[in-house]
Amino acid sequence: MRHVDAEQGAWFAETFDLLVAGVGQVVLGKERTVRTALMAMVAEGHLLLEDAPGTGKTSLAKALAACVQGTHSRIQFTPDLLPSDVTGVSVWDQGRGRFEFHRGPVFASVVLADEINRASPKTQSALLEVMEEGNVTVDGVSHPVGTPFMVIATQNPVEQAGTYRLPEAQLDRFLVRTSLGYPDRAATLEILAGARDRTGDLEPLVTTAALGEMSAIAGRVHVDTAVLDYVARLVEATREDPRTVLGVSVRGALALVRCARVWAASAGRGHVLPADVKDLVGPVLAHRLLLTPDAELDGVGAHDVVADVLERTPAPTVRLV
Repeated sequence: MRHVDAEQGAWFAETFDLLVAGVGQVVLGKERTVRTALMAMVAEGHLLLEDAPGTGKTSLAKALAACVQGTHSRIQFTPDLLPSDVTGVSVWDQGRGRFEFHRGPVFASVVLADEINRASPKTQSALLEVMEEGNVTVDGVSHPVGTPFMVIATQNPVEQAGTYRLPEAQLDRFLVRTSLGYPDRAATLEILAGARDRTGDLEPLVTTAALGEMSAIAGRVHVDTAVLDYVARLVEATREDPRTVLGVSVRGALALVRCARVWAASAGRGHVLPADVKDLVGPVLAHRLLLTPDAELDGVGAHDVVADVLERTPAPTVRLV
């Protein structure tokens, strides 16, 4: 496999920073979260934004879509939303004497699934199936959604009345879960001074072809055997922790490596460091854990378990042959 040279690394880092700055015009004071979200996009994964109302989840998703020169759509999830409202439906064309497939809003480069936990499990599954397979099957006919394809789902973890919690098996389909939190005072003052939605002012900063090239470059970032072993030991530690019923799957380990490659490339490097893995353990692995009832009663969270696992798992200091 051809590795990443210095010129490619510099272009990747410069383009990544350009996108961070573009999204940062809308989502103020949250550079770390913006970088994490963009990492998920370049890694060709899906993003789950989980936070309290009014923290800018939808604004972040809309800004990410606006910065990429592709199509985007927004689906407001409600209890009465049907799977066909997401994927599309076949309609009888009397003139042609046959069924014609009418594409749903899921056929877009970036799909914003707003308040995904408000729809029924059947509708959630319809979207999550497309996320995994990359196509919609209606009446036995497969319809590819195309590339790039990214779902950015939001959910409010505070108000659970009338919602349907995403099962752990479906949460595992999201490459990254992150949150925004409230802005600091300086960012709040700037938001109040603007007092309007700035996403409409954003222009596309990269083409979908450039985004694809970034993904290809990230895929060639070198990961030493010692770093792979470190990832393996981390996920094994989550499975062995007495506070977990279900630890991180192999899919989760692969996701961590994919994200670490993008994270390293965003710093202009052609190789992954253990520090890259440490930076991403929380957003990539925490939502894949299922805790025991006793741990939940004691107030232990998935991020607490991940932090403990990270602390007791030594990082590699030498390369493995």
